[in-house]
Amino acid sequence: MESEEVLTGGNVAAQVVRVGATVRKPALPQTATVEAVLTHLAEQQYDGAPRTLGRDERGRHVLEYIPGVPGATLVPYSMDDLRRLGQVIRAFHGTMETFQPPADAVWHVLVPDPSGGDLICHNDLAPWNLIRDGGRWVFIDWDNAGPSSRLWELGYAALTLVQLLPHGNPAVDAPRLRALVDGYGLDLDQRCALPATIAARTWGAYDLLIRGHETGAQPWASLYAEGHADFWGPAADYAETHHDLWLNTLAADL
Repeated sequence: MESEEVLTGGNVAAQVVRVGATVRKPALPQTATVEAVLTHLAEQQYDGAPRTLGRDERGRHVLEYIPGVPGATLVPYSMDDLRRLGQVIRAFHGTMETFQPPADAVWHVLVPDPSGGDLICHNDLAPWNLIRDGGRWVFIDWDNAGPSSRLWELGYAALTLVQLLPHGNPAVDAPRLRALVDGYGLDLDQRCALPATIAARTWGAYDLLIRGHETGAQPWASLYAEGHADFWGPAADYAETHHDLWLNTLAADL
């Protein structure tokens, strides 16, 4: 066995390690279902996700190690980057349209779409889960994959990838949001619905932290204690306050 290098990051799984060209993660109740998702993506030649490589002798999930640059070190993304990210997400969603979940599927969706889910989504598309390996842009950490919708996923991705941060500059952020959406190719009705969805999805992340604080559920209680709610609450308020600007920018000239 090659030596193990402990990898940092992540809030849900226990210790994650690199072994050569692989990543090893403790198996979770949803791991077999995640394997089915990643197998489908590989079979459809979608390269924006790591390959699943089975289990090791300790029962850990083995995944392809992506050796590129962490996306969190590259923010804020350029307009071209945001358009590219929109395309990567659109290709993923299109690929999942033909996915048939296992009959015994187990999902772990932290902030479900209140309108229901008609598509299996990643549910945590963010800079901290993005690796850029040359021309290949890969989203990692699929443990929260599960039923959602295109707009609910994009509402979260808009907040994290565009960086709609508390006390941001809406005049700068609006065209950046437009770049992500243009890359994805939302139609007019979807563009009109997205601004409210961004705010709702961000409030959902805030509420998750509040519930963790109130119930002691981990890791959310610890994340709340570390001050994460102090980001997500103001971020949701920022997204909500500038709803009309996002809407007008996304719908302009269509």
